[in-house]
Amino acid sequence: MVEQTDKKRVYRSLLRGWRRKCPNCGDGPMMGGYLTVADTCGICQQELHHHRADDGPAYLTILVVGHVMAPLLLYVFTTWRPEPLALFIIFSIGCLSLSLYLLPRFKGVIVAYQWERAMYGFSQPR
Repeated sequence: MVEQTDKKRVYRSLLRGWRRKCPNCGDGPMMGGYLTVADTCGICQQELHHHRADDGPAYLTILVVGHVMAPLLLYVFTTWRPEPLALFIIFSIGCLSLSLYLLPRFKGVIVAYQWERAMYGFSQPR
Protein backbone atom coordinates (compact mmCIF):
# COMPACT_ATOMS: atom_id res chain seq x y z
CA MET A 1 0.00 0.00 0.00
CA VAL A 2 2.86 2.38 0.77
CA GLU A 3 4.39 1.70 -2.65
CA GLN A 4 1.10 2.56 -4.40
CA THR A 5 0.80 5.84 -2.50
CA ASP A 6 4.41 6.68 -3.34
CA LYS A 7 3.76 6.06 -7.05
CA LYS A 8 0.69 8.26 -7.00
CA ARG A 9 2.64 11.05 -5.35
CA VAL A 10 5.42 10.77 -7.93
CA TYR A 11 2.94 10.78 -10.84
CA ARG A 12 1.17 13.81 -9.35
CA SER A 13 4.47 15.67 -9.08
CA LEU A 14 5.47 14.73 -12.63
CA LEU A 15 2.12 15.90 -13.98
CA ARG A 16 2.52 19.19 -12.17
CA GLY A 17 5.99 19.52 -13.69
CA TRP A 18 4.60 18.77 -17.17
CA ARG A 19 2.10 21.60 -16.64
CA ARG A 20 5.05 23.77 -15.49
CA LYS A 21 3.49 24.31 -12.08
CA CYS A 22 5.07 24.11 -8.64
CA PRO A 23 5.50 20.44 -7.67
CA ASN A 24 4.56 21.24 -4.08
CA CYS A 25 1.27 23.12 -4.42
CA GLY A 26 0.44 22.64 -8.09
CA ASP A 27 -0.81 26.21 -8.45
CA GLY A 28 2.17 28.53 -8.66
CA PRO A 29 4.21 28.81 -11.86
CA MET A 30 7.48 26.89 -11.83
CA MET A 31 9.00 28.83 -14.70
CA GLY A 32 10.02 32.45 -14.57
CA GLY A 33 10.62 32.48 -18.32
CA TYR A 34 10.60 30.06 -21.22
CA LEU A 35 13.29 27.82 -19.67
CA THR A 36 14.15 29.76 -16.53
CA VAL A 37 13.03 28.09 -13.33
CA ALA A 38 11.81 30.56 -10.70
CA ASP A 39 13.82 30.69 -7.49
CA THR A 40 10.71 30.17 -5.36
CA CYS A 41 7.04 29.43 -5.92
CA GLY A 42 4.95 32.59 -5.77
CA ILE A 43 2.18 30.85 -3.82
CA CYS A 44 3.67 28.34 -1.38
CA GLN A 45 7.22 29.79 -1.25
CA GLN A 46 8.76 26.39 -2.10
CA GLU A 47 12.39 26.91 -3.07
CA LEU A 48 13.03 25.69 -6.62
CA HIS A 49 16.53 27.05 -7.19
CA HIS A 50 18.11 23.74 -6.14
CA HIS A 51 17.30 22.05 -9.45
CA ARG A 52 20.00 20.56 -11.67
CA ALA A 53 18.14 19.92 -14.94
CA ASP A 54 21.22 20.78 -17.08
CA ASP A 55 21.03 18.99 -20.47
CA GLY A 56 18.39 16.41 -19.54
CA PRO A 57 15.43 18.24 -21.11
CA ALA A 58 17.32 18.73 -24.37
CA TYR A 59 18.26 15.04 -24.57
CA LEU A 60 14.69 13.94 -23.88
CA THR A 61 13.36 16.40 -26.46
CA ILE A 62 15.76 15.13 -29.13
CA LEU A 63 14.86 11.55 -28.28
CA VAL A 64 11.11 12.08 -28.55
CA VAL A 65 11.18 14.36 -31.59
CA GLY A 66 13.51 11.99 -33.43
CA HIS A 67 11.39 8.95 -32.65
CA VAL A 68 8.19 10.70 -33.71
CA MET A 69 9.39 12.53 -36.80
CA ALA A 70 11.72 9.94 -38.38
CA PRO A 71 9.06 7.25 -38.96
CA LEU A 72 6.61 9.92 -40.05
CA LEU A 73 9.16 11.26 -42.55
CA LEU A 74 9.73 7.78 -43.94
CA TYR A 75 6.00 7.13 -44.24
CA VAL A 76 5.28 10.44 -45.99
CA PHE A 77 8.22 10.02 -48.36
CA THR A 78 7.40 6.46 -49.39
CA THR A 79 3.64 7.04 -49.65
CA TRP A 80 3.35 10.37 -51.48
CA ARG A 81 6.87 11.18 -52.78
CA PRO A 82 6.61 14.95 -52.26
CA GLU A 83 9.18 17.38 -53.60
CA PRO A 84 12.32 17.45 -51.42
CA LEU A 85 12.00 21.16 -50.68
CA ALA A 86 8.37 20.78 -49.57
CA LEU A 87 9.30 17.79 -47.43
CA PHE A 88 12.15 19.74 -45.86
CA ILE A 89 10.00 22.77 -45.08
CA ILE A 90 7.12 20.77 -43.62
CA PHE A 91 9.29 18.58 -41.42
CA SER A 92 11.54 21.45 -40.34
CA ILE A 93 8.52 23.35 -39.10
CA GLY A 94 7.17 20.17 -37.45
CA CYS A 95 10.45 19.40 -35.69
CA LEU A 96 10.90 22.97 -34.54
CA SER A 97 7.33 23.26 -33.26
CA LEU A 98 7.44 19.95 -31.41
CA SER A 99 10.82 20.79 -29.90
CA LEU A 100 9.68 24.20 -28.68
CA TYR A 101 6.56 22.64 -27.15
CA LEU A 102 8.34 19.76 -25.39
CA LEU A 103 11.49 21.44 -24.07
CA PRO A 104 10.00 23.48 -21.18
CA ARG A 105 7.66 20.62 -20.26
CA PHE A 106 10.51 18.14 -19.97
CA LYS A 107 12.43 20.66 -17.87
CA GLY A 108 9.41 20.94 -15.57
CA VAL A 109 9.20 17.14 -15.31
CA ILE A 110 12.88 16.81 -14.43
CA VAL A 111 12.71 19.56 -11.79
CA ALA A 112 9.54 18.01 -10.33
CA TYR A 113 11.20 14.58 -10.17
CA GLN A 114 14.22 16.03 -8.41
CA TRP A 115 11.91 17.79 -5.95
CA GLU A 116 9.88 14.62 -5.31
CA ARG A 117 12.98 12.52 -4.61
CA ALA A 118 14.64 15.29 -2.53
CA MET A 119 17.66 15.44 -4.81
CA TYR A 120 20.30 18.21 -4.98
CA GLY A 121 19.25 20.11 -1.86
CA PHE A 122 15.47 19.94 -2.08
CA SER A 123 14.13 19.31 1.39
CA GLN A 124 12.01 16.25 2.09
CA PRO A 125 9.34 17.71 4.42
CA ARG A 126 6.36 19.27 2.61
